Amino acid sequence: MSSHERLRRVPGGGDALPPGLSSMWRLCRLGFHYEPALMGTAFVLALAAALPDALLAVWFTLLGKGLLENSPGLLWFAIAAIAVSVVATWLLQTVSTRIQRRFRDKVTIALESHVARLQATIDTIAHQERPEYLDRLYVLREQIFTLDHMYYSVFSTAGWILRLAITVALLATVNPVLILLVLFAVPTVAATSWRPVVERTAQERGAQADRLARHLFTLSTTASPGKELRALGVGPALAQRRRASWERWYGPVGAARTRSAAWYAAGWAIFGLGYTGAIVLVTAGPHASAASAILVLTAGARLSSYVGATVSEIGFLRGTWMDGARRLAWLEDYAAAVAQDADLPAPGSITEGIRFEHVTFRYPGSDRVALDDVDLFLPAGAVVAVVGENGAGKSTLVKLLAKLYAPSAGRILVDGADLARVDSARWRDRLAGAFQDFFRFEFLAGQTIGVGDLPRLDVEPAVVAATDRAGARDLVDGLPAGLRTQLGPTWADGVDVSYGQWQKLALARGFMRDEPLLVALDEPTAALDAETEHQLFERYASRAREARRNGSVTILVSHRFSTVRMADLIVVLDGARVAETGSHDELLARGGRYAELYQIQARAYQ
Repeated sequence: MSSHERLRRVPGGGDALPPGLSSMWRLCRLGFHYEPALMGTAFVLALAAALPDALLAVWFTLLGKGLLENSPGLLWFAIAAIAVSVVATWLLQTVSTRIQRRFRDKVTIALESHVARLQATIDTIAHQERPEYLDRLYVLREQIFTLDHMYYSVFSTAGWILRLAITVALLATVNPVLILLVLFAVPTVAATSWRPVVERTAQERGAQADRLARHLFTLSTTASPGKELRALGVGPALAQRRRASWERWYGPVGAARTRSAAWYAAGWAIFGLGYTGAIVLVTAGPHASAASAILVLTAGARLSSYVGATVSEIGFLRGTWMDGARRLAWLEDYAAAVAQDADLPAPGSITEGIRFEHVTFRYPGSDRVALDDVDLFLPAGAVVAVVGENGAGKSTLVKLLAKLYAPSAGRILVDGADLARVDSARWRDRLAGAFQDFFRFEFLAGQTIGVGDLPRLDVEPAVVAATDRAGARDLVDGLPAGLRTQLGPTWADGVDVSYGQWQKLALARGFMRDEPLLVALDEPTAALDAETEHQLFERYASRAREARRNGSVTILVSHRFSTVRMADLIVVLDGARVAETGSHDELLARGGRYAELYQIQARAYQ
């Protein structure tokens, strides 16, 4: 269990609180976990700065009383007290601001790292593909860069509440009825608390339209789609569509803001009436005195500003910051819920093979079956090719083997052990390969390859060996500084390479690990010509057969039948089911689906 998981499970950690407050409590504990001394100091200073400011009403009352009673001693005491309070307030607020800034700078990095780690280490990738999760994560990403402001808001709210409590206590010394002014502030507080919820709900409902608007803006302003946009002349149409998408988002948001502003104004009107009544009560009553009137006018005026500041901070907490804390708590809970109870280590080798037992899979949020009741055995040490038309389930099969998803039904066994019980991180440490939708790591060329085996990121012999396996030596030799060439034209001295060259680098990255248990090559050579792909797969299949001592299983996914014929076992998927299995010659002799597809493709090359 990680230190943060232990932190979250401390008894009394706020789980009994309402969801919003519980989320904020968890975020406060997270900040305290990372920076306890700075957070404690910042909180104490925020309260200390409030005290002399709240007492100013007392000193102004004494000042007025000294003038009215012609009392020099009282007058000079009040002047000194005002001077000390003003200087102390300024000094404490300045120090408090500096400490808070330092705390927020440090905790911001911790929060961003925390969210990045959570998203990157969740066992599955459903949160990166389901629209409803993407909408939540999109809003969280917008908020996370300012979520550190929540701590400032918490500190400020505590300070304003202390000021408010002192001021109400001072008013009660004049007339206990003045405590009722707090009740007149309730509508304002309620409107302030309700306002951001309404607005944030409207924003979330329109998050997909907002995401589309920003996506269209990125399309219109970045280099990669620029050529196609100009060639097709779709730039103006994209701009119009972006405007329409933005209007779909902003229309409900604007209406929600107008309604909430009206209620907010009504709340302040109620408080204004109560404040006016308090002044009339004190100044026109039978026991009215000049000192009491000065105290009510001074403290009451400050009460108004304190209420305004308090409800404003509560509004921020209730809206942006509490909402962001709730989303972060959701992400933490989602990561914990997805985490499987793995009680088995990754095997050191595969002696029998990998077996699919009645495996069915549906992507989350979809009714379509991606794999349907699949029974399949992949022998240890075998080179297995998976073929089929688009949508047949080839990539899904690879995702399940990599534990990027768990089967909806059935199970996958590795030497008889349920893969669901194998620790995901340890299992993936024994995986290698490359995918068609690879990522372009714009690092030094050697590091772009080396991240395939992070402990050996900068071990040049290992990187060179992986480059040779991928047939990318000529590519690297052609770069200005070889493996030390910066990739990506947007960086200083960066070099742009073609899509096919990026794909070769991705292949080399996938070949960094020397003795993986599973090698998955999911159409990683789609940008390469058929002859290059054939030579590459043939070379790697030969190497895989020579290194069968640990029972490594190699999965080749390709549309090109001339390439997969070299495999020991060919699996034909059709309509999310296994249609046929066998060697190339066996499947051709059988005259089934594989033979039909093979002949169609062969005729295309004649």
